[in-house]
Amino acid sequence: MLDQINTYLIDMLGPLGPLIAVGFLGVILILVTLPIMMNKKQDPMDRLKARVKKNGGQETASSEAAALRRKGGTDKLDKYAKFLEPEDKEQLAGMKLKLLQAGYKQKSAVRTFHFMQFALGLLFLTFGLIYALFLAGDDISTRNLILSIVIPGGAGYYLPKYWIERRSQERVTQIEAGFPDALDLMLVCVEAGQGLDQAIIRVASEIRAGYPALADEFEIVAHEMKAGKDRVTVLKDMSERAGVPDVSSFVTVMIQSASFGTSIADALRVYASEMRDKRVMRAEEKANVLPTKLTLGTMMFTVPPLMIILIGPSIHDIYVNLNGGGL
Repeated sequence: MLDQINTYLIDMLGPLGPLIAVGFLGVILILVTLPIMMNKKQDPMDRLKARVKKNGGQETASSEAAALRRKGGTDKLDKYAKFLEPEDKEQLAGMKLKLLQAGYKQKSAVRTFHFMQFALGLLFLTFGLIYALFLAGDDISTRNLILSIVIPGGAGYYLPKYWIERRSQERVTQIEAGFPDALDLMLVCVEAGQGLDQAIIRVASEIRAGYPALADEFEIVAHEMKAGKDRVTVLKDMSERAGVPDVSSFVTVMIQSASFGTSIADALRVYASEMRDKRVMRAEEKANVLPTKLTLGTMMFTVPPLMIILIGPSIHDIYVNLNGGGL
């Protein structure tokens, strides 16, 4: 059936008939989707702004300050929030958490992520279409034509997701590397007489040069504690944002220490020692894996030249003797 449709389109529209049909179908889908995207109920704040402008455009100083506080710099994406954000609350919360773990804390991070997926998908799809129409030539097959258009579009769509995964892995690595040092600094601050809140603030300022991701997490914890949020909730939120098992264990130790009334300094001393030992074990593990990784390189770049040096002269002599004997 597909071959018949393909032959029919080529007979009617020429060699590029299937491509023209796909492009026409894409235009129809875009024209059908745009009214659905634009069909959004007017926001109450927009109605209020329109009413203020209708009454003379005069706003008091307090209303201007409130407008500045409300403005987040994402007005263009706010219009398409219904289209760019998942309607499922669990899916939206999971996406926000994933972006938080990648270091994107803005309110509009989810909208920006989906917008970049949509924009890059269309951009790469356009590049593929230009390549298929003008650079590939007329003798390109239908399968290669479709692949040259679809593959760049899919690559552009999944590029932001790959970027987020890469950023999350880099951030986890940075937090794991800096967490033992942060615990040592925190232990010093606590033993010097500072409270846990002041110790967190001091540690965040001290480690920012080497581990900015971990410093950001400690600063968020300090600000939330200053705002009056419960310490247990703040620490649990930190473990979720970090996505690192070491931080989750640290939060559990702090919660248990506060629940049972034990000394925070003693808990920090024991846990900091464990983190140092764990970092040493992690380094030893990488060192033990290194010879195994070097085996493949050794076999590829050492054994073939060695075999050529050892066996090459013998093979050459045998070849010369056989040719001489034949003559």
